[in-house]
Amino acid sequence: MVSRIGRGLSLLLCMAALSGVLCAQAGKTITIRVVDGKTGKPLAASGFLVRINHEETVHANWVVENEDGSGKLTLPEGASLLSIHVTYNASTLTYLNCDSASEKANPIDRWYSIPEILASGVVVPNSCVKPSSAAKFRPGSKPGEFVIFVRRKTTSEQFRE
Repeated sequence: MVSRIGRGLSLLLCMAALSGVLCAQAGKTITIRVVDGKTGKPLAASGFLVRINHEETVHANWVVENEDGSGKLTLPEGASLLSIHVTYNASTLTYLNCDSASEKANPIDRWYSIPEILASGVVVPNSCVKPSSAAKFRPGSKPGEFVIFVRRKTTSEQFRE
């Protein structure tokens, strides 16, 4: 009798572990590339701060950093919009996203459609330079890729935070 209960509990435990693995694999995966908004050169991020669906919760642990500085973001089911900030110097210092750099007094978060990123890829706008300069180094993207332009914040921008 005891061995039957033990086998039943073991079987239940194995099924629960297997279902957790299958649920984790069912999530959507996006590659994040970070580009310097002033030079157009790739940047290696030290961290990614991800928010989904206009929620306030930041999920830094959803991104696995690749050797080239890009990131692999695995999203949960039900995620339809995302906002990303990138950190540098292995700290909580964040770059300024170039998609909102023109709003100097109060930059806002931009939200991007996850289905669009997965279907065709997204390159965020670069307002860190003049439009004629931005066109010179506009990288392409492929399905499942999110390319974000960033720049370091000025001293006064850091002070305002």
